Amino acid sequence: MGKKVVTLGEIMLRLSTPGNTRFVQSDSFDVVYGGGEANVAVSCANYGHDAYFVTKLPKHEIGQSAVNALRKYGVKTDFIARGGDRVGIYYLETGASMRPSKVIYDRAHSAIAEADAADFDFDAIMEGADWFHWSGITPAISDKAAELTRLACEAAKRHGVTVSVDLNFRKKLWTKEKAQSIMKPLMQFVDVCIGNEEDAELCLGFKPDADVEAGHTDAEGYKGIFQQMMKEFGFKYVVSTLRESFSATHNGWKAMIYNGEEFYTSKRYDINPIIDRVGGGDSFSGGIIHGLMTKPNQGAALEFAVAASALKHTINGDFNLVSVEEVEALAGGDASGRVQR
Repeated sequence: MGKKVVTLGEIMLRLSTPGNTRFVQSDSFDVVYGGGEANVAVSCANYGHDAYFVTKLPKHEIGQSAVNALRKYGVKTDFIARGGDRVGIYYLETGASMRPSKVIYDRAHSAIAEADAADFDFDAIMEGADWFHWSGITPAISDKAAELTRLACEAAKRHGVTVSVDLNFRKKLWTKEKAQSIMKPLMQFVDVCIGNEEDAELCLGFKPDADVEAGHTDAEGYKGIFQQMMKEFGFKYVVSTLRESFSATHNGWKAMIYNGEEFYTSKRYDINPIIDRVGGGDSFSGGIIHGLMTKPNQGAALEFAVAASALKHTINGDFNLVSVEEVEALAGGDASGRVQR
């Protein structure tokens, strides 16, 4: 039986250059919809949960197209407020080899950035929910969106809902000083904290003893920081992905989880070639949410999440369009990529 999962954030119109062409070369864009928490909702819906995405979108056809994109994959849109003028846009140029991917945002004054508390009944939204997920992108959008995030967290706690955050620092949206002033007070509501080493440093002021740029993601460097974070904020779980970037199309990928008693490091995946890494972290969040709700222990939950996100790197678009069975097959050791017939 699926659980009720709620996510809050912005879904955007994504305009990406075809293939690996550059912005200045392209005469057309491929259109998909996506955004941190919307991507998590799609993952959870794929795994059989009642996934609700909460946002505000204009009443016009582009707003409706975003709603339809969610409905297509089974996400429940009952709590999406309609109004405002803009759907946020982001442009994506997909890199290759030593040329990195690029994102250009055009999301100022979007409907959710200017939404008011009156647009949502968070008590109704959290009624009967098992899990609430948000990310650091949402409070970074605007001060109004930060206020919505706080109200949603407070309602989740009133209804006994487990709360997870993906720290997701976005330097194009805010400074680390502003991020810490908003994010630190919100941590009192969080049970499960997800983020990589850079997010933890920029959002919460914690720095691991690891040289990440050089690819030295030594698990030992994370243990101390996980313990400090748990001590300061009272998290039940601290989770981090460990990405080794060899090139834009070749990454190593694993993760760590800590429950206050023991650390668990997942197996490592060598992802080459990467088809689309946008949404990789969101697919990990969706996997860890499913794993912690359904698996017998944190290790099994983490292996599910890492396998799910490894698969996402092979799929075009923001959404991770995989089933529980496909993730389990990879987590169970089948990474051959052989045709299944």
